[in-house]
Amino acid sequence: MNLPGDRLQKLLAASGLGSRREIEGWIAAGRVTVNGKVAELGQRVESLEAVAIDGKPLRRQKLVAPPPRVIVYNKPEGEICSRKDPEGRPSVFEQFPRLRDGRWVLVGRLDLNTAGLLLATDHGELANRLMHPGYGIEREYLVRVNGEVDDASLARLRTGVQLDDGMAAFDTVEERSGSGRNRWFSVVLREGRNREVRRLWEAEGLTVSRLKRVRFGPVFLGPRDLRGAWRDLDEAGVRQLFALVELNMPAVVPEGKQAEGSPKRSRSPREGSSRSRSPREGAARPRSRR
Repeated sequence: MNLPGDRLQKLLAASGLGSRREIEGWIAAGRVTVNGKVAELGQRVESLEAVAIDGKPLRRQKLVAPPPRVIVYNKPEGEICSRKDPEGRPSVFEQFPRLRDGRWVLVGRLDLNTAGLLLATDHGELANRLMHPGYGIEREYLVRVNGEVDDASLARLRTGVQLDDGMAAFDTVEERSGSGRNRWFSVVLREGRNREVRRLWEAEGLTVSRLKRVRFGPVFLGPRDLRGAWRDLDEAGVRQLFALVELNMPAVVPEGKQAEGSPKRSRSPREGSSRSRSPREGAARPRSRR
């Protein structure tokens, strides 16, 4: 069930009035009121409600949550998609920008040896819907296959192959380049089962030697998206994702009217030399933004 408004401590922290923990202390001490009544932890409020701290009303425009944020990250091979790893391997979360409030939620995962486009957002419901198979959002990959790929194998990959967790198939399989036993293909599928792309090819007796995701729904990985770097998806792109999963996007603070103390946005590197490594892939020396 979707409840109206946002939690009071989250909204106040996002408005730059203090950390969430600090504000929770104010609420617990009875210093915060809503419409003249002492507030409670977890209470939900909307931007037009009268909120006061120590009896002093806040400006209503401060009580507007910042817009949802989505970043596009070009994951290199060798990074895991977990926050902690007992083996000490590098994590994608170490490369993401810090959030003043909330936490990054990955939109799907890529395994250790898979590179390419990875989306992360601070809006949990958006992430959940984008990952839900019911929405059938396309994922496109570039894959280099070792082995003899014949027409019969390609036909089975399009119509359906039995895996240990059920039938699976690619929506499309298109040959890109290469010859002999090393060929590049572009494949599209609409679900994100564990290692599904690799397992489909392995079911045909073939080995995947390189795998890179280049598209998730309407979001593409471009030649200026350097390996190990992130960028903010612009407002139009974020709105497109919300519309794709039939979710209403929260009101956005107009530019120039951002609440005092709200986080500044930084951008990833946009320039640098690049060289072609595979079809449609723009790769360069790994760089990251924290």
